[in-house]
Amino acid sequence: MNMMDREFRRQMGDVLPLAKGKDRADVSQRPKGPNEAQQARRLAAQQAGDEGNFLSDDFVEVVGSHDPLEYRRDGIQLGVVDRLRHGGYPPEAHLHLQRRPLAECRRELFGFIRDAHTNGLRSLMVVHGRGREDDSPANILRSYLAKWLAQFDEVQAYVSAPASQGGLGATLIMLKKSERARANNRERQQKRRG
Repeated sequence: MNMMDREFRRQMGDVLPLAKGKDRADVSQRPKGPNEAQQARRLAAQQAGDEGNFLSDDFVEVVGSHDPLEYRRDGIQLGVVDRLRHGGYPPEAHLHLQRRPLAECRRELFGFIRDAHTNGLRSLMVVHGRGREDDSPANILRSYLAKWLAQFDEVQAYVSAPASQGGLGATLIMLKKSERARANNRERQQKRRG
C-alpha cells in the first residue's frame, strides 16, 4: 500500500456505508424556508450589491403618468437630447425593471449604469412600464427612475423613449464617455495629426 492509499484510508476511516435502500434522498419533506447559512449568504449578497449605492429611496415627487421624462445636464446641447428623444442613438444595452420590487430596481439600476459606463457604453434603455394612474406601481418606479438617473454623474441626459421603442414605458439614457473612451479618442486624434 502506497502513501496515498494510507492517507485516503486515514481520511475515510470514520465514514460508514449507506444502509440498504437508503441510497436516495428523501424529497417528500420540503424545507420550510432558507436555513441560517442561506439567510446569511443572501444578506451578505444584498449588502455587497448595495455597497457604494448612493441612490436614495426616500420621498419622490410623482411624475404624471402621461408626462414624458426629460433631463439634461448643464452643457449638454439640445440637439443631443432631441436626437436621443427621436431614437437617434440606438441603445447598446437594456435593463428591464417591470414588476420588480423598488429595492431590487434600485440595486439593478445602480449596477447597470456603473457597468455600462465602465465598459464604454453610451446609449442605454431602461424598460419600466407605465401605469394609467399617477399612483400606480409602474408610475412610482418611473418617478424614482427619474430621480435616480439625475443622481449619477455618468448620466448626461435621459428622455422617455419614442413610441416605436416603448414610449412612456421606457427611458433612453445617454452616458458621458468613460476615461478609456476619451483616451482612445485622444489617441486616434493624435494619429490623424501625426
